[in-house]
Amino acid sequence: MEVRRVAVVAYDAVALLDLACVISALEEANWRGAAPCYEVRLVTPGGHAVTTGTAQVIQAQDTLERVSGPLDTLIVSGGIGYANAAANPLVVAHVRRLARESRRVASVCTGAYILAAAGLLDGRRATTHWEQAQQMADRFPDVAVDPDPIFIRDGHVATSAGVTAALDLTLAFIEEDNGTELARTVARHLVTYLQRPGNQAQMSMFVSAPSPADGLVKRTVDYINGHLAEDLTTAALAEAAGVSERHLTRLFLKHVRLTPGRYVRQARAEAAAHLLVSTSLPMASIAARCGFGTAETLRQAFMDRYGIPPSRYRLTQSSTAK
Repeated sequence: MEVRRVAVVAYDAVALLDLACVISALEEANWRGAAPCYEVRLVTPGGHAVTTGTAQVIQAQDTLERVSGPLDTLIVSGGIGYANAAANPLVVAHVRRLARESRRVASVCTGAYILAAAGLLDGRRATTHWEQAQQMADRFPDVAVDPDPIFIRDGHVATSAGVTAALDLTLAFIEEDNGTELARTVARHLVTYLQRPGNQAQMSMFVSAPSPADGLVKRTVDYINGHLAEDLTTAALAEAAGVSERHLTRLFLKHVRLTPGRYVRQARAEAAAHLLVSTSLPMASIAARCGFGTAETLRQAFMDRYGIPPSRYRLTQSSTAK
């Protein structure tokens, strides 16, 4: 293959950042020596210019209906226009057709809806923007939607979370195609990490969903987050809240969508993640501060939450990592 042909699918009300993260990273890779180079084409229905969700007008380079394979990579962008695009039989049919002619298929953010509408995610694990994940799971029950990871690879199909997660996915593709050194060079020139691990949660507990509406659950959640090193078994939490363990669990599942035990484990892992990248504390100290007891318990929790050990997390996330 003389070039790696990449088709980036856009439509009206597409997210500008979804396009920019992908195209800029691939073109930077070309500038830094990708071999074969990426031939990136922005394709749209009818070959028409599209207006992004932030009102910029983007000219197409090719017509969705006329593009043919073989393609190296097909990438479907997201944006507030995703619902109309996923309901457009022409868009869905041609995405399905091009997927059959592509070595690798991917979506950014809500572009996953279009892959799902084309049947390309049936029986696969996939992600999308955390805010639309439940809606996608309800609409496409044959897709195993996981709202947590930044991106997911399931066979030759990849889906990424919202907006800038497109950069993480594209860097992963560059590393796969050209090796770590080129991907690191691209990341350095884009002033970003080489690559956040795909299993990293999209949203930290410290900035994600609003406080639970239920007062008892909110008080318990606040207590957990402020006392991570203490006894946070469900029995202890229920006693402190003045309710039964069963009732507390029922309230947590309703308002937090996690059992108390799972919430505690997740909160401790996220607190440990923060300390790993913001301090030089040894693993044992971080484990003790976050209520894990031992470094091995911390490691196991990290593997469950992020898919990588804490030492690797510190290396990839720390601002001092080279």
